[in-house]
Amino acid sequence: MSSPSTRRLALGLILALAGTGVAACSDDGQKSDSSRITVWSLEDVADRVAATKAIIADYTAKTGVKVNLVTVNEDQFPSLIASSAAAGDLPDVVGSVSLAGVRTLSANELVDADANGTVVDRLGKDTFTPRALELTSDGGKQLAVPSDGWGQLLVYRKDLFAAAGLPVPDTYEKIAAAAAKLNTGGVAGITAATAPGDVFTQQTFEHLALANNCRLTDDAGKITLDSPECVEAFRFYGDLMRNNSVKGAQDVDTTRATYFAGKAAMLIWSPFILDELAGLRADARPTCPQCQSDAAWLAKNSGFVTAIKGPNGTEPAQYGEVSSWSVLDGAADPAKSFVEYMLSDGYPRWFGMSPEGRFPVRTGTPEDKQKFRTAWNTSPAGVDTKKPLSEVYGEDVLATLRRSPDTFQRWGLTENQGKLVGAILGELPVPKALADVVGGKSDARAAAERARKDVEAIAKGVN
Repeated sequence: MSSPSTRRLALGLILALAGTGVAACSDDGQKSDSSRITVWSLEDVADRVAATKAIIADYTAKTGVKVNLVTVNEDQFPSLIASSAAAGDLPDVVGSVSLAGVRTLSANELVDADANGTVVDRLGKDTFTPRALELTSDGGKQLAVPSDGWGQLLVYRKDLFAAAGLPVPDTYEKIAAAAAKLNTGGVAGITAATAPGDVFTQQTFEHLALANNCRLTDDAGKITLDSPECVEAFRFYGDLMRNNSVKGAQDVDTTRATYFAGKAAMLIWSPFILDELAGLRADARPTCPQCQSDAAWLAKNSGFVTAIKGPNGTEPAQYGEVSSWSVLDGAADPAKSFVEYMLSDGYPRWFGMSPEGRFPVRTGTPEDKQKFRTAWNTSPAGVDTKKPLSEVYGEDVLATLRRSPDTFQRWGLTENQGKLVGAILGELPVPKALADVVGGKSDARAAAERARKDVEAIAKGVN
């Protein structure tokens, strides 16, 4: 689960580009002005804009290259990038592009894969996590330069698990057993998204479906949502939510509120919850009884599971999002040096803007392979109160979070189905089918078949 702005932005970008079908155009290929570039950043929150400008000022002082920074609002970006492409006036670089957005930009021939590949080669391929490079490349071409990411988490009450003698909930079996045993005394066994019209539900279900080797399509593009692995994922999620969770449609706000009130033993959310869980945000503080005297009590008594394994899973898996810089077609040559700077000298300040949701996928430099992960460790998180996450959660938790990019997976992207992924985020057929299982209106097999048919219909419109 990303922040609401990130979710809407990714969705809007994908849908807009898929609808335009534009190809990049430039009258003279490479832009002639080698002392100025235009960079679009999808980070438009005031404090992050200020931080970005400070990084850019240092880049300009070092290189002499002036950067025209355009911070684009989530609602305006889709139409702006589509119209800029149609007019042959693309920015040189776009930052904070989602995985699905990168695939759609590539499908519309808007990226300069050679330039992005050159940046990765100069920085050193072995300084990036292999999974991040895999998710941002296609057929050996580097569609973007991966910067930072976040992976879905299962958060659980360590104190309740210890008292009940329960193991860490990292498999379907352990999650189900814990949810059933702890669903008592006014505390739900688990809280997770069920609202059928919410991208958060799609992300949460995909996290658990990936764990059971449930795929959106096979390598040939055939929709496989009615596979035995997917049927089991629908059954598992439906049983869990129907029998051991909170009644009614649950979303990003209600799930967090339930866990923060101490009324759930487990929660599925993104790492953007980490600063809130630690009491570092005044507008989203834990409200459990113990939290009144110690705002960080819930954080201290929570454990975190990244990758999960289902009965049909070949390996533990985790839903993950990677944010990238992409050099676009026709970019001026300094675009490459700018992206290099943002992944080297400017990198700690970039991911330090919100370290709880920005795990560096470039781990270090050729000289110091863990340089950036070490820097992330001490980056202050929070809004109203700031402190390093290490001071709240300890090294063991942070080590687990740092390893999470190695297990990131996503539906459809490595099968070259970026446009389809974007389209299903618009119509949300999977959450709608899942809602019937949760509500007891359909069994898992029927829901899986409905999801497959609905996605097949969507696929005809984007292919």
